[in-house]
Amino acid sequence: MSRREDGSSIIELAIVFPILLILFVGSAELGRLFYTYTSLAKATNVGARYLSTSRNVVNGTAQEQTDEKTKAKNLVVCGIKSAVATACANQTPVVPGLTTANVLICDNFSVACSPAIPAATTKYFRVEIQSYTYSAGVWNLATMTGKVSSTFYFALKPGTEARYMP
Repeated sequence: MSRREDGSSIIELAIVFPILLILFVGSAELGRLFYTYTSLAKATNVGARYLSTSRNVVNGTAQEQTDEKTKAKNLVVCGIKSAVATACANQTPVVPGLTTANVLICDNFSVACSPAIPAATTKYFRVEIQSYTYSAGVWNLATMTGKVSSTFYFALKPGTEARYMP
């Protein structure tokens, strides 16, 4: 007697397909997470590099120092070197949802960092992203599992520290 096995491949596909789909979508979402973090880290690097070579940020007047830090924030958020605080309002940010309010600039001589940069004769700047939460893509894992969104999507906090080089 021979047994018919016509539908066995469909049943195997029905069993394996959801697992493969979850692996594929999870890999894509993890790739987006790494891309977002890397983009934020590179943006903080650009801001720290700009501050490390700007003379006015250390030796300028109070207004010049504020303008230089605003320029660095705008460079981090949208890549525009402008002293206008709203320069990035109509521009596309480096990553969706990033604003200048998410950028923290601190140093070891005027604006304290947490954790602190040790005081020294050499000046350092730290540019950090604060309170930027990675947003879910098309496939939201938290919704699918019924968990709280912060379980899977958490705040990204990249930062770069650079030495001032006059």
